[in-house]
Order: sequence, then C-alpha cells, then structure tokens
Amino acid sequence: QVQLVESGGGLVEAGGSLRLSCAASGLTFSMYGVGWFRQGPGKEREFVAAVGWPGGRTDYRNSVKGRFTISRDSAKNTVYLQMNSLKPEDTAIYYCAVATGGNLQYQASYGYWGQGTQVTVSS
Repeated sequence: QVQLVESGGGLVEAGGSLRLSCAASGLTFSMYGVGWFRQGPGKEREFVAAVGWPGGRTDYRNSVKGRFTISRDSAKNTVYLQMNSLKPEDTAIYYCAVATGGNLQYQASYGYWGQGTQVTVSS
C-alpha cells in the first residue's frame, strides 16, 4: 500500500526554523513529483512547494520563496521541507502528497496524501 507519513512539526517562535520530513512506503519517491501543501486555521488548503520528476524542478508559492526549500533524498525515500525565517502566518497543518499527473501546484494533480503535521509559529 502507498503510505506517506509526515513528521517534524512543532511549536517554534517567529524567525525560527523547522525541517519537515515525508517518508514514503509502497512507491519510489524519485519517480514522482512530490508536493507540500498546508492548511491554516479557517483557511483553504494551499500549495507550498513541489519537486518535479524527472527533471527535479522545484516550485514555491511566492510567500515562502527564499525561506523554504524542498528536497528529496532518494536513498531514504524521503522528501523534506526546510523552513527558515518562520512567520506566524506559516502556522498550519502541513501535508505531503505524491502527484499522479498534471500541474504540481494544483491539489487535483496529487493522488496520495499524508496525514499532516502541525506547525505553529508564535509571535
């Protein structure tokens, strides 16, 4: 079965850093596009970042460019989201997902989702 498990969330003060991990089973991450999405309290789920396949192209929403970095460790079958200079508006549940086709900025392109990990940034 395909399963995605996020970890690394927690409570951090503004300006701090966290690294989220998404470990996969049942598929090889390096063969798929992988994305991170988030949903803050009272907000819609939104695209955060993605790494494509086969070229490894990365995309980020404008508000996280220069602060967040998505990366893939094929040997560990894990995708990471390094988050620096965190802001209170980054507070959300963060989800990783595996794309089954289409534009990686769109939720509809993803067929598999993790359970999410909570990130809370205090001011």
